[in-house]
Amino acid sequence: MKTVFPRPEGGLLAVAGSDVAFPVRRIYCVGRNYADHAREMGDTGREPPFFFAKPGDAVLSIADGETGAMPYPPRTQDLHHEIELVAALGSGGRDLTPEQAAACVWGYAIGLDMTRRDLQGEAKKTGRPWEVGKGFDHSAPIGPVHPVAATGVLTRGRIGLTVNGQDRQSGDLSDMIWTVPEALAYLSTLFELKAGDLVFTGTPAGVGAVRPGDLLQGSIEGLGTLQVRIAT
Repeated sequence: MKTVFPRPEGGLLAVAGSDVAFPVRRIYCVGRNYADHAREMGDTGREPPFFFAKPGDAVLSIADGETGAMPYPPRTQDLHHEIELVAALGSGGRDLTPEQAAACVWGYAIGLDMTRRDLQGEAKKTGRPWEVGKGFDHSAPIGPVHPVAATGVLTRGRIGLTVNGQDRQSGDLSDMIWTVPEALAYLSTLFELKAGDLVFTGTPAGVGAVRPGDLLQGSIEGLGTLQVRIAT
């Protein structure tokens, strides 16, 4: 069918050790999924998971060994970093069990959920949606997708972030309140999951502000590192 203008291309991610790309459909994010970060943001205990979304074209794909350049976004004075394990889905469905959801994971990547914290805070106070705080252009820097066939299922391992060489965030994947299969299963009761979906699975405590010129280096055991420079 003809279109009134060329169909926009979606985001593409590199696949580690391959010349093929992973096409992005949607980006979902699990909120407050590490106990220490949940306490940091005011939650206690094991509350039911909640989710928000970013546009699929918000990805900033960064090849292995490269330093990505993320423009400092407009209308904010408080840009925050959040290092996360990203689950990349190769299949999906509705009302999945955790076992079925686990089988949908095609691979994993290191991602940054960049947040205009001041705009998010204003939205929270007025009961408005978070999109301006979470879903802006280039708000999802992501490294290469590592196939689960190569990494195995990731349930534990160090996750951390440094800014200009100084430690900011540190935790372990085993600290998640909701495991990746549990979070995906819950998410599938709200949306039909499909191949190409990315799910950011939460961040440890220690989120904080970055400024133009800062160098962010995120790492997850088994996935290597992700480097991003905040540009002007």
